Amino acid sequence: MREAPSTLSDRIGPADGKDVDPRAAMRVGSELTGAVLGRTTTEAETRFREWISGKRRGLEASAARAALKLAEWPYRFAVLARGAAYDRGWKRIHRASVPVVSVGNLTAGGTGKTPVVAWLARRFLDRGLRVVLLSRGYRAGRDGRNDEAMELAERLPGVPHIQNADRVAGAAEAEARFQPDLLLLDDGFQHRRLHRDLDIVLIDALEPFGHDHLLPRGLLREPLTALRRAHVIGLTRADLVDAATRDRVMERIGRYGAEAAPIEIAFQPSGLWDGERIEPMPVSAEVGAFCGIGNPDGFRRTLEQLGWKLAAFRTFPDHYRYEPADLADLDRWSAALTGADRILCTRKDWVKLGRATLGNRPLRALTIEPAIVSGLDAFERALDAAILPRARDSEGIPRSPRIDPSGTSNAGRRA
Repeated sequence: MREAPSTLSDRIGPADGKDVDPRAAMRVGSELTGAVLGRTTTEAETRFREWISGKRRGLEASAARAALKLAEWPYRFAVLARGAAYDRGWKRIHRASVPVVSVGNLTAGGTGKTPVVAWLARRFLDRGLRVVLLSRGYRAGRDGRNDEAMELAERLPGVPHIQNADRVAGAAEAEARFQPDLLLLDDGFQHRRLHRDLDIVLIDALEPFGHDHLLPRGLLREPLTALRRAHVIGLTRADLVDAATRDRVMERIGRYGAEAAPIEIAFQPSGLWDGERIEPMPVSAEVGAFCGIGNPDGFRRTLEQLGWKLAAFRTFPDHYRYEPADLADLDRWSAALTGADRILCTRKDWVKLGRATLGNRPLRALTIEPAIVSGLDAFERALDAAILPRARDSEGIPRSPRIDPSGTSNAGRRA
């Protein structure tokens, strides 16, 4: 049996609740599963998701859900205590001198956040604004970047990206080094120390409410009532569910985020990335595919929606670091497939592989672009309301004083 992870309270964040880490809480659940079952990381992640979703039944699954429910309580307490401290003004909120737009999740991973961040950044750049990206840098590699940063660097060449777990310090660094017109915060909904002028929250239509439990019993980072802080709520992969399901999800979102602008987003495949250029999409194909993302079913469903035949499909944990042994295994897997024209992965996987073939087959990354299919006008109004009052225009409207990491600003309910 593997060594069990440290206590949940040690793993989700410091004792003072300064920055509760939802990804650490999810990792605790997966590692507890591996410790109990003696499984590999990939097997434990799969079993963990089957347990929390209710797909796996029986005595073992029921006992696991009961144990994870117990582990949910300290996480819930930490989240609620921290949220109350900000809501009541006990914790300080820092305001940058330029607009801050955040794209975040209510659940742990898998909503398609990175393509949306890239798409938003291009929209701001097209307006002539200087943009700097801010993110936490979760599971950064030896070069200081994680897979999301590497993907964003490919999608947004030349756009500065600062990774710092302390987003207030990151904002100060961005302003000092790059004099931006706007800061785009990747995965910042739970990081309330930095005031946001626009909070965009993404919810995946395929797995919208995290199985109605907080981590690690479910996938919710915060209770659904946190949607009251959102300015825009985007339902991603809205095209992959039927109209009745979509309406039910949007109705429930409206109960909690009544003041937010609701939008629906579809991810439209635009081509196959080979590391240098985007190849055209084949009309029909038989492919092998794999991914290490938060919602692998979304990737699989997208491939199936294209009408392509899946010869085989493999999954790895979110943010998975592919080791040489994994690549050798994937080479063997690819070589053994019959009928597949090529192997496909996501852009997030591609940046960690560093190769254009697997086995004897071409390896390509499916490139997707977000499209707002409902609510575009409301989204544009929300953008303008957040950015125009504070952004420096072409005539040089003065900016407010620069951010001081030791200074404070209370930003009210929507902090």
